[in-house]
Amino acid sequence: MSLKSKRIVVTGGPGTGKTVLISSLEENGYHCFHEVIRTMTLDALGDVALDEKLVNPIDFVEDSKSFNDELINARLQHFINGQNIKKDHLFYDRGLPDVIAYMDYFGQPSEQHYADLCLEHRYDEVLILPPWKEIYVQDNERMENFEQACGIHEKLENTYINLGYTPIEVPFGTIENRMQFVVDFINKTGE
Repeated sequence: MSLKSKRIVVTGGPGTGKTVLISSLEENGYHCFHEVIRTMTLDALGDVALDEKLVNPIDFVEDSKSFNDELINARLQHFINGQNIKKDHLFYDRGLPDVIAYMDYFGQPSEQHYADLCLEHRYDEVLILPPWKEIYVQDNERMENFEQACGIHEKLENTYINLGYTPIEVPFGTIENRMQFVVDFINKTGE
């Protein structure tokens, strides 16, 4: 086992299969940090009636800055918690830069300390899952339509690139094929 775990972000627009891939990795013995936004969105929704025009949790929270602060701090805590886990690879369902990308997509100002956190807490690899119309489903926590999901994907990719990453695209395929792609990738990049 290596002295330091390799941190790998799994990102992409909504509905691309990230959560299924993370669950599969976990079932195969990899340590995974799960996405926090779905629970936060459900909590923020409370008794709000869903309006099909609402696609951003910020549309129905009282304080968008506090919501984004809570989100980036939760992802930062995942990153910090990874320091105590003795595994070769740690997988994250979304990373710190995702917060900036979503804020950019929804036209929210991002404070400099968000970028500073992203630069101070770097992942080793970024795997990005592209928009996939055939599997895309909207639900109570995923309010974006497919076109919006594509726009978010573009912001995510650009945000990671602007922060000095080279995202690796995970191709379409069965969960077994995607899982094999990730395993082959981490084996190729070494311990």
